[in-house]
Amino acid sequence: MEGVLQLGPLMIATDRMIAVALLWAFLSVGGFIAARTESRAGRVAWIAAAVGIVAARVGYVAENAPAFAIEPWTVLALWQGGFSLWPGVAAAAAVIVLMLGRQRATAGLVATLAVLAAVQLAATTLLAPQPRPLPSGPILADMAQRPIPIESLRGQPFVVNLWATWCPPCRREMPMMIDVAAGSDIPILLVNQGEDVSRVRDYLAREGLADTSIRLDPLGALGEAFGTRAMPTTLFIDAEGRIRRTHTGEISRAALLAALRDLERTKS
Repeated sequence: MEGVLQLGPLMIATDRMIAVALLWAFLSVGGFIAARTESRAGRVAWIAAAVGIVAARVGYVAENAPAFAIEPWTVLALWQGGFSLWPGVAAAAAVIVLMLGRQRATAGLVATLAVLAAVQLAATTLLAPQPRPLPSGPILADMAQRPIPIESLRGQPFVVNLWATWCPPCRREMPMMIDVAAGSDIPILLVNQGEDVSRVRDYLAREGLADTSIRLDPLGALGEAFGTRAMPTTLFIDAEGRIRRTHTGEISRAALLAALRDLERTKS
């Protein structure tokens, strides 16, 4: 599946793997510069990286303040993603300059930071999946088990979230997904994969969740058609039936609302 690196049963979003690799590269170069210049560059690189990560998170939270105001605790849900590149880079650069001052190591470490930031930006752009057509064929069902052909959704933007009751991150995000779906002008379909109606109904009743946006796919045909086995996976589909964006793994309210705004803009 595009945007995901699969290592056996483990699936990791490619953009996160790239970010981790670039962070490791920055720390490694910091150690190299420290050895060559007999400076504190190695230690400063670690501090700059830590400050940069915090600043990148703070920047993202500030940009999406209304979403985080609803669920303040999700500020700490770092596994959901959500970091702004440039506030992090600026904070890290400031730490380097302040701690190292006028040294050769300063120029080397700041230059490394700038190059790696540019690589991150280029990789994000180049690896962004191109819109692809919505697969035809799968037939979903609502909780009353009335059939809903996937083709019937064409002509309007909509969102599909693939989930299962046995999936911990699916269960964590489900209350938020149902809440956003209830107030969204763009339909959000929460499509259960591979489970029968009684199991899904029991789960929803136990958790006190509404079933209005729940759809059933007992054979998992939709996930197979999309080419994904990872759950949860959230797909954003435009009015022409093209998959514009895919989010693999647990999604935050902020990321979901931002993607909905982008999808809304495709209507004009």
